[in-house]
Amino acid sequence: MTETAVPEGVYALPVTEVKHYTDRLFFFRTERPQDFRFRSGEFVMIGLSPEIMGGKTIWRAYSVASPAWEEHVDFYSIKVPDGPLTSRLADIAVGDTVWMRKKPTGTLVHDALVPGKRLFLLCTGTGIAPFASIIRDPETYEKFEKVYLIHTCRDNAELQYGFDLVDEIANHEILAEIVGDKLVHYATCTREEPDTAKGIRAGRMTDLMRSDKLYEDLGIEPLNPETCRVMICGSMPMLKDCAEMCENAGLEEGSNSMPGQYVIERAFVG
Repeated sequence: MTETAVPEGVYALPVTEVKHYTDRLFFFRTERPQDFRFRSGEFVMIGLSPEIMGGKTIWRAYSVASPAWEEHVDFYSIKVPDGPLTSRLADIAVGDTVWMRKKPTGTLVHDALVPGKRLFLLCTGTGIAPFASIIRDPETYEKFEKVYLIHTCRDNAELQYGFDLVDEIANHEILAEIVGDKLVHYATCTREEPDTAKGIRAGRMTDLMRSDKLYEDLGIEPLNPETCRVMICGSMPMLKDCAEMCENAGLEEGSNSMPGQYVIERAFVG
């Protein structure tokens, strides 16, 4: 079979690292093209060549999990057994090639929020991916006095990526000083006893927010439109519930063209 030429407007990215966190979640890293520019929090369309995909290319939205200053491009993905793309993407190895469309986009960016003091990053599962970029972006800490990464997964193992990110920041020569104590990581699981030694708590973030327990645990006041800004990324039910809580608290949704007090990412992987 003749190898298909890379289409115009698409990068062919060599895979340089793969890590499987669980049987449902994995991370992969690629080389970064010199001319690829994006804002932390944006997503791109990822695909595989027609040779791998049986003659066609299926594209899916993936948040760039690496910060805009990094020299490589990171992605964090769920494995969907019957997923047209992810079922094959889950088998990639170092040396393989992933296709990426050149144009990034998305609403989980600083420009879509009006200035505030506290930034809440609410995510479930692989919804942490855009925030993996944002919490390692120095601009985040120039704009906000405190950043709360709130991550809910089914079990303890699925939360490990978030802990790895926070550890990386704490041990980074430059980021550790920039971030200091401005980043707070709050992890919860819903289907098994939480690993309390790691600080994991039980329950869905939405339930913990409604009951105010999350705010009590953090020692802060609930959402306030004067000081709080929120970014949300996760499942459809989670997006709906979190948006409803933001609206009830008096926050208005924003976008790239009309910045607001909270934003939602509606792009999904499958």
